[in-house]
Amino acid sequence: MPLRVGIMSFAHLHANSYAACLRQIPDVTLVGIADDDPARGQARAAQFETRYFPRYEDLLDASLDAVIVCSENARHKDLTLLAARAGVHVLCEKPLATTLEDAREMVTVCRERGVLLQTAFPCPYSPAFRHLLQAVEQGVLGEILAVNSTNHGRNPGGWFTDRALAGGGAVMDHTVHVAVLLHRLLGPARQVYAEIGNGLAHQPIDDTGLLTIDYENGAFATLDTSWSRPRVFTTWGDVTLHVIGTRATASLDLFAQVATLYSESEQRVRDLGWGPNLDLLMVSDFLEAVRTGRPVSVTGEDGLRALAIALAAYESARTGQPVPVRYA
Repeated sequence: MPLRVGIMSFAHLHANSYAACLRQIPDVTLVGIADDDPARGQARAAQFETRYFPRYEDLLDASLDAVIVCSENARHKDLTLLAARAGVHVLCEKPLATTLEDAREMVTVCRERGVLLQTAFPCPYSPAFRHLLQAVEQGVLGEILAVNSTNHGRNPGGWFTDRALAGGGAVMDHTVHVAVLLHRLLGPARQVYAEIGNGLAHQPIDDTGLLTIDYENGAFATLDTSWSRPRVFTTWGDVTLHVIGTRATASLDLFAQVATLYSESEQRVRDLGWGPNLDLLMVSDFLEAVRTGRPVSVTGEDGLRALAIALAAYESARTGQPVPVRYA
């Protein structure tokens, strides 16, 4: 029997990719889209040939197996709890929430209700990262001493620059993607020191950040996270890791599999990715967990830990001091 899946809100730009993924996965039905913006919801429902629900509760009443939450960050908790209390499994867009209290409540309620909660981090599904992680676990690099990492992108605009809805700017948006990778390589973080600015767009929200993260195992990582890519840039950005061990070093660019197209007819340059679709791998894996009842591969706890690092970075920038990472 096909899995019945709904999407709660199309506020986040990733919702379009997830909806497209659902149409590619066998034995999955996109039952509908609920959105409190009727024009947006109706347009996306027409685009993906499904039903529009003006109320989230009505979508959840449609005998769903799972939902994907793609609202503004500050609304993740409310929609996730609504789904969990209806007994519906949840794939929630990152960051998991905008406060640790909200993230903890999401994890707790989903666990109590027996509902799967996965944070929408596609980067752990990268085959290149999985090969790197395997090499680290097998001791090929020796003891890991340090990691230098980046995550650059464009300023998305809209509600992403509204602190009340987004919880923060580039540091919130881009730190969490890399934090989940660093946790798998290095384990729990101990403290964060960060410098954060808004010098690119001069908006009242951060668009640049540089983090130094100390880990409990003695290693440290740096993370250059920003909305520094111009809108004419060929692709959305990058995620890179340079891992330094006692026996070897390794460099990784998660999105290097591209062909660059210089188009005279379009009068622009753009990158055509030919590597694996990480969103498709992520959504497929989540739905396989829903179908089989096994644990998800990227958990709500993963989302909570990544959020804790971003929030510690903001506190460090505010105080000018290193800040301990609070998971609990």
